[in-house]
Amino acid sequence: MSFLLRSRSRRLLGELLRPYRREIVLLVAVIVVCNAASLAIPFLIKVGIDEGIPPMASGRGPATLVSVVAAVLAAAAVQAATRQVFLRMAGRVGQDILLELRRRVFAHFQRLSLSFHDDYTSGRVVSRLTSDIEAISEMLQSGFDGLVTAVLTLTGTAVLLLVLDVKLGLVALLPLPVLLLFTRWFRRQSSITYRRTRETVALVIVHFVESMTGVRAVQAFRREPRNQEIFSRLNADYRDANVHAMRLIAIFMPGVKLIGNVTIAAVLLYGGWLALGGDVTVGVLAAFLLYLRQFYEPMQEISQFYNTFQSAGAALEKLSGVLEERPAVAEPHKPVTLEPPRGQIRFEAVEFSYLDGTPVLPEMDLTIPAGQSVALVGTTGAGKTTLAKLVARFYDPVAGRVLLDGVDLRDLGEESLRAAVVLVTQENFLFTGSVADNIRLGRPDATMAEVVEAARAVGAHDFVTALPEGYETQVGKHGGRLSAGQRQLVAFARAFLADPAVLILDEATSSLDVPGERLVQRAMRTVLADRTALIIAHRLSTVEIANRVLVMDAGRIVEDGPPDRLIEGAGRFAGLHRAWLDSISDMPNVPD
Repeated sequence: MSFLLRSRSRRLLGELLRPYRREIVLLVAVIVVCNAASLAIPFLIKVGIDEGIPPMASGRGPATLVSVVAAVLAAAAVQAATRQVFLRMAGRVGQDILLELRRRVFAHFQRLSLSFHDDYTSGRVVSRLTSDIEAISEMLQSGFDGLVTAVLTLTGTAVLLLVLDVKLGLVALLPLPVLLLFTRWFRRQSSITYRRTRETVALVIVHFVESMTGVRAVQAFRREPRNQEIFSRLNADYRDANVHAMRLIAIFMPGVKLIGNVTIAAVLLYGGWLALGGDVTVGVLAAFLLYLRQFYEPMQEISQFYNTFQSAGAALEKLSGVLEERPAVAEPHKPVTLEPPRGQIRFEAVEFSYLDGTPVLPEMDLTIPAGQSVALVGTTGAGKTTLAKLVARFYDPVAGRVLLDGVDLRDLGEESLRAAVVLVTQENFLFTGSVADNIRLGRPDATMAEVVEAARAVGAHDFVTALPEGYETQVGKHGGRLSAGQRQLVAFARAFLADPAVLILDEATSSLDVPGERLVQRAMRTVLADRTALIIAHRLSTVEIANRVLVMDAGRIVEDGPPDRLIEGAGRFAGLHRAWLDSISDMPNVPD
């Protein structure tokens, strides 16, 4: 079976099955016993007919017949008992394998770099963890059982047919090459069809998830008709793929049935002629007919298995492909630990470009002393966010080094780096849960007293206690029950509690109104005290908090100095500051 899978899918399947080798051997033994009991019944019926019915006049028949009936009942009981054991064991092993697969996929998705997630949509992620896992679940629950039973039944039945009567057995097995060719054709066609099915259902899920995630933009721009049109097309493609799959089944399953019935008719005709001539007994003929029924029924199981297997094989291929993706930002072999981190940042001849190869940072040398707050200013695309992401090690430089306290970030352990550097963005993403849960994000073991202290420090305590359930209030999806300013204060409380040596604020106030911005700025002064900070901001009111300004243009630092000195000059920052003052003077007065 594994030879039908590609190499990486075989590797993944082998890794998942390896811890359960003993259980799998036991399952095979149980299904062999179950199958042997099933195959014994037609043979026992043959014995009952040939030896239990004709010699009744001699008085030997009743005893033989009763013994055969008892043996048939015992075989049926063994078959039922072993079948129950097999289903329970296979179900448990299958669910344990799925548990490990889900855990592995989820953990790997979290480890993969931002560059991967930039290209791999959330809908595709959901598809991997839902429909693909479900396809593999179906194979583990019923597919293997059907395949093993079918193989054992076909092999055992073919042997017993030849043992009972060679001539009649050859007639019964004569259509086998046709059946094998027919099955081979079905396997090839279904392989193509079911891969297409997995691809189309993934596209349906991707479009659905993205439409629902961006439902505000969809409704704001009246995008519903166009989205519905796209979804209808994708849904129709998925339907067509399934219709084609069902068409294959509609050809294969009746075809197998037809071959089986024609074979039974041929055996009945030839076997009846042999029985009339005394060459075979009636019991042998009856056993042949029963065995042939068992022989062709597994072909139906095989057809169902191929449906399941092709779907699961395509899903396994996608999952193995994801699991073989290596993080662009790799964990060092011998990680260095900073205890405690001070927060000095240094760029040494750093060059960086994204996948398209366009240079974003041509070459940068920069030193930020520990405890200094630095504002990054410049037009969109100047390289501010890229610089911040390099400090957070969401990406690695193409050339040069980024150092924290003299240690190359590529040599720092992941846990040590994340404890030392924290990024707060304008999205201020909140997870489903309580306000306290979200403040504890960086320190899940923090006590409630520590959570409250962090909220007080950034000025969030008053609004939190005013909520219906205080710190236990559920924030809703993406923090939807809180205002933008409240979400940002929670994000600052989260950063304060995590207590990093380096804090990066990426447009942390860009989505706030003026009162909200002023409230958040007070929180920022508290959070930034005694720690290194990189502040990316278009609003120059935020820049006032910093004690150093870097003006960037095309990935280069064109101005560097304290904000007061740059304002007094005639450079770019002074011009930006004057334009900002003019924009404020044109605005209506807003109460503090």
